[in-house]
Amino acid sequence: MSTPFDSVTQWLTIPDIAEQLNLSIGKVHRLVEEHQIFTVRIDGVQKVPAELFVNGEPLPSIRGTILVLIDSGFTPESAAQWLYTVEESIGRRPIESLLDGRKSEVRRIAQSLAL
Repeated sequence: MSTPFDSVTQWLTIPDIAEQLNLSIGKVHRLVEEHQIFTVRIDGVQKVPAELFVNGEPLPSIRGTILVLIDSGFTPESAAQWLYTVEESIGRRPIESLLDGRKSEVRRIAQSLAL
């Protein structure tokens, strides 16, 4: 069965992130709670797409974008799925635009999706 996350080439677990960023597991969980990163359950394990980290830091545009989506009626899980699903209005996955530094475009679309 296909999912929006099939394009993710590398996944990190919470312990992986803690080790790479030299943080406690509790602090990594806080990053998730604060929407600075998100997790996806794969085979019962919380995993994070490695591309959410740039130069050893969470991608800055993720938090605000997820908050806009949540304010528009998305759950954190559906917001993560939206980021990895091709958005017709831009012809690509929103995460790709965020990685290219085009957060205004992505957030404008996200605001228009209010449920």
